[in-house]
Amino acid sequence: MLESHGVLDSAVSIQAVPLQFGGNFLELAVLFLILAVVAAVLGARGVAGLSMDIAKWLVIIFVILAIVTFIL
Repeated sequence: MLESHGVLDSAVSIQAVPLQFGGNFLELAVLFLILAVVAAVLGARGVAGLSMDIAKWLVIIFVILAIVTFIL
């Protein structure tokens, strides 16, 4: 007969995972900000403006989700 030496071999460990939102929102916002600055330097106004808008919204989403996560 097999002995388990005090450890249940068939037991499944379930760990509580904290609620996490937007792990990459801030990184994406920085990426779009850099893209906007590079596009502005190169004279691509449309790309720069669009990239800044995307970066702005990603930062807003990140801040909102961070506040919600801290409250919960």
